[in-house]
Amino acid sequence: MATVDDEEIAAATVGELRPYGVEVVLEEYNRAWPDWYAEEEAAIRAALGDVALRIEHTGSTSVPGLAAKALIDILLLVPEAADEAAYLPALEAAGYALRIRQPGWYQHRCLVRRVDDGAPRDVNLHVLSPESGTPEIERILAFRDWLRTHDEDRVYYERTKRELAQREWKFVQHYANAKSAVIEEILGRALPG
Repeated sequence: MATVDDEEIAAATVGELRPYGVEVVLEEYNRAWPDWYAEEEAAIRAALGDVALRIEHTGSTSVPGLAAKALIDILLLVPEAADEAAYLPALEAAGYALRIRQPGWYQHRCLVRRVDDGAPRDVNLHVLSPESGTPEIERILAFRDWLRTHDEDRVYYERTKRELAQREWKFVQHYANAKSAVIEEILGRALPG
């Protein structure tokens, strides 16, 4: 949930940096999204075996009743995210492509699968390690779990997303950045202390 500027986006991008340049399209909650996640989780487990320490459905598609982009966000924990040789070739063979490398932000990696490239659905696979990514892992899961059990904040977050979706964004990260204040406000209620 880091806020990043255009230079940081360019520096972290693996491959060609393409502007987003279109509206964010939100769909009503789709009851198929958990099944889509389950299929992706099975493919990741088959590709990685014991290297996959934990796999979680995150993002808006993981919250029943929440409108979202039809894109499955997945959190994958591996022993060491910086050790790409331990997991990247297997994930690439399973159809994922490394798109983001952020060594300065919890060693975060993001791999994607896109319908435009022949995948069955759009997926963002966020890779972190328990050692280096613990604070962000806790935040991601706390935010998801809070929205699943607190209708008022789920409605508030959806309203924010719908308002922001009316704008055009150069990069999808700009849309994510624009949600940060509301996410932090909700996390203030979700995280103890």
